[in-house]
Amino acid sequence: MDDNKARSEQRDVPLCVDLDGTLLKTDTLWESLVALIMRNPLLVFAAALWVLRGKAALKNEVAARTDRDPASWPYRAEIVDLLTREKQNGRRIVLATGAPKKVADGVAKQLGLFDVVLHTTPDTNLTASRKKRALVERFGEAGFDYIGDSGDDIAVFESARKAIVVAPDRAAHRWATAHGAEIAVEREVNARLLLKAMRVHQWLKNALLAVPLVLHHELLNISLLASVIVAFFSFSFAASFVYILNDLADLENDRLHHRKKERPLASGRLAIPSGMGLACVLLAASLALALLLPLVYMGVLLIYIAATTAYSFVLKRKLLVDVFTLAGLFTLRIIAGAAAIASDLSFWLLAFSIFFFLSLALVKRYVELSEITSEEGSKKLGRGYYAVDFEMIGQAGISSAFGAALVLALYVNSDEVQQMYAMPLLLWPLCPMIVYMLLRIWMLARRGQMHDDPVVFIISDWRSQLVAAVGAILVLAAAVNPL
Repeated sequence: MDDNKARSEQRDVPLCVDLDGTLLKTDTLWESLVALIMRNPLLVFAAALWVLRGKAALKNEVAARTDRDPASWPYRAEIVDLLTREKQNGRRIVLATGAPKKVADGVAKQLGLFDVVLHTTPDTNLTASRKKRALVERFGEAGFDYIGDSGDDIAVFESARKAIVVAPDRAAHRWATAHGAEIAVEREVNARLLLKAMRVHQWLKNALLAVPLVLHHELLNISLLASVIVAFFSFSFAASFVYILNDLADLENDRLHHRKKERPLASGRLAIPSGMGLACVLLAASLALALLLPLVYMGVLLIYIAATTAYSFVLKRKLLVDVFTLAGLFTLRIIAGAAAIASDLSFWLLAFSIFFFLSLALVKRYVELSEITSEEGSKKLGRGYYAVDFEMIGQAGISSAFGAALVLALYVNSDEVQQMYAMPLLLWPLCPMIVYMLLRIWMLARRGQMHDDPVVFIISDWRSQLVAAVGAILVLAAAVNPL
């Protein structure tokens, strides 16, 4: 009897829920503002003027200029399930959010759970004490339960009959602990999450900076080795900065991808302000390390940052320009390594690098095109390619593989190698080894067994590692004078 009475009393108490950070894993204002500025950077000046008019004006101005599909927001499944159960039990569900009407109504229509929707208006930012007053006026003191996540929600928690805290920030967590409130979902913030956002595993690509050091037989020169190590971290921090920038620009698209949707920013596990702060720290660290190296290295680093940023926002959508840019970016790593130790670059090395990495870049596009499920001739979303380009890309990639081997063969036969190596004949096996490595990658791509990033595949594939190890041994052996 008492249980029935308790359930009846609970049904009479509406359940109110916040949107940003609570029902959603993200903040709609930050995400919409970033999308707006990424699309038109000049709007950052307009945004500054909107801020001067107050946060309510900022939210409404940003919402008016963005057209976001409500289904693409990262909903918190646990909270949606909770609201659904309570709705089925006959309870009134209220969305009480600081988001503007356009965003709030879109979410309400998408979920179909809410009896009442309270939102920010052009004059009133419905957060903190203003949200508390709105709910108390409608439902009375302690006349509602409330689900929130941040310090701004503390005022509402204190007027609610029951507070449920979701992924709380520090202030909300302290309040929940002090008042014994239920913490339904803990916030995930740890070093592993930050490292994942930085894509540290991609730093292995920057080992290319050591190529000039190895080819100049200066691997045991401690001073030059230290310079390459500094350059490695400088380049890696810069790469991570661009990765995060790219993730911020592609949030909506990444959430539609079966694998990319799990990235920290796309999944909502890493807050957008935290991601932006991390990006700024990485850029500052990269430039600070660059100051320890020759000025030429700083120039190469800035070109790399500019080129990767241009690739992320423009060039990756251009036919063939994208693959040549990718090949150029890998070659730029080798140039940066030479700049870090103030050494000259071989024409042969640069030519080989362009052909080798062009082949791998074409593999990447080949794999992406092979996943097209639309009818032949349809255009791939966000790229300049058509399904009919499939075989052409494969032919170009395999030709580039043989081009890399040919350049290597000419280099091995050059006077430069004859003078630099004691036993240059030991370098000849490198040519068929390169052909083997690249053709095998193309065959796996053809079979649908290739990772969409072939460079990462080479790093993780034991056969490729074996070929690379044997190649390194041959280079070292060729450089050693016989007894």
